[in-house]
Amino acid sequence: MTMKFPFQIIDLTHPVSPDSPGWDLDCGFNHSNFIDYEDCTSEIKFRVQQIHSPLGIGTHMDAPAHCIPGAASITDLDLHRNYLLTQCVLINVSHQTDEHYQITKQDILDFEARYVRLKKNAFVLFYTGWEKHWPNPDKYRNNLVFPSISVHAAQLLLERNIAGIGIDTLSPDTADSGYPVHQLLLQAGKYIIENVANANFLPPIGAWTLALPWKIINATESPVQLIGLV
Repeated sequence: MTMKFPFQIIDLTHPVSPDSPGWDLDCGFNHSNFIDYEDCTSEIKFRVQQIHSPLGIGTHMDAPAHCIPGAASITDLDLHRNYLLTQCVLINVSHQTDEHYQITKQDILDFEARYVRLKKNAFVLFYTGWEKHWPNPDKYRNNLVFPSISVHAAQLLLERNIAGIGIDTLSPDTADSGYPVHQLLLQAGKYIIENVANANFLPPIGAWTLALPWKIINATESPVQLIGLV
């Protein structure tokens, strides 16, 4: 008997390579062969690989401990308690964004007026359109100038008691901002997912997201497999 899965699955995760965009000029990711087929002494030959990488690479999650000493690390985030599986809303601001755009409180209020008030423990995903530059790492990084989120918008998200946010840029904060969005959200125990892919394939309301970080003990960041369920 064939069971029909009741959702369309959308992969919201970028592939990574040594050429992937990163916060620094060199993203720091590398993978290599530890043992290759010809080196394998068993009858069945294997290629065994290893990676060297910062944990904040590609589509990844920031845990509260990323900038809050003593706060929850990646393995402290529980699938159910921290709503890593939860309802998702997509706020699309791509029609008005440029590299200096900051998502405003009004953008969120306009979304709520058109669709629905943000629900408690929802995952709020912002689509700026910046992901179109992902294949061009220099442009995507853009000297760390890219669409971001304003402090007032972050404060409204906390008032709505959301579970976490995602964005299709390197960060919800720019490098010259002092990282207030990170501080506000992570201090409140929320999670942040950066470098989200394919967000434009999600509807504004009605979808779910499932975020599965690597379960690395004491990690403050982790690559994440982010799945949209529509």
